[in-house]
Amino acid sequence: MFREFGISRKTGYKILNRYKVDGLEALTDRSRRPVRYANQLPAQVEALIVSSKKDNPHWSARKIRELLVRRLAGDMRISSTSTVHAILDRHGLVTHARRRCRSKADGTARSHQLAPNELWCVDFKGEFKLGNGRYCYPLTVTDQASRYLLACEAFESTKEAAVFEAFRRLFTEHGLPNEIRSDNGVPLAIPNGLYNLSKLSVWWLRLGIAVERIRPGHPQQNGRHERMHL
Repeated sequence: MFREFGISRKTGYKILNRYKVDGLEALTDRSRRPVRYANQLPAQVEALIVSSKKDNPHWSARKIRELLVRRLAGDMRISSTSTVHAILDRHGLVTHARRRCRSKADGTARSHQLAPNELWCVDFKGEFKLGNGRYCYPLTVTDQASRYLLACEAFESTKEAAVFEAFRRLFTEHGLPNEIRSDNGVPLAIPNGLYNLSKLSVWWLRLGIAVERIRPGHPQQNGRHERMHL
């Protein structure tokens, strides 16, 4: 019989004896929770932690642990600060800081401009290390309709000051486009800013240039510009 069910004789008799004592309920899966926890704090110590916090709400877990060290030194092993904090949290005695609502970049609607200077595509091609050990950050700007490479400049960083100057030269030479399309990286955008607007993109808006964003993680939405990088 045991061979038919693919179990050992010992396991079979164990299940059979359970069935004789508890009936069908004995055949269901049993909890794997241990009978006792080797490192569990005694109930008296946990009660002392909770009462100390209630009597002194401004005390931290670290200070309460120091109190335990003074009172129980030599009698038992003192728990870590994280364990004391976990006990306080379990009893609802920890005040959690409110999470800040951060704006998430979702991208904007994409336009399909057909004439030159209507839409520029901008990107920082990923940085790479030079022979002298310093990093290079190339800024590239193309015209969407004509595919003309307006700029390809190397910078030591993505700091805004140099990028501002590069666009001033571009606007002086080629005029202002109707729109500029970019990804959501700095300094073209800023992750935690209002509507992800950086100082650079705010400047574009003040000049009357519409700002267009691709969705995060979707470089194909700026595919023509990315293929130029190849």
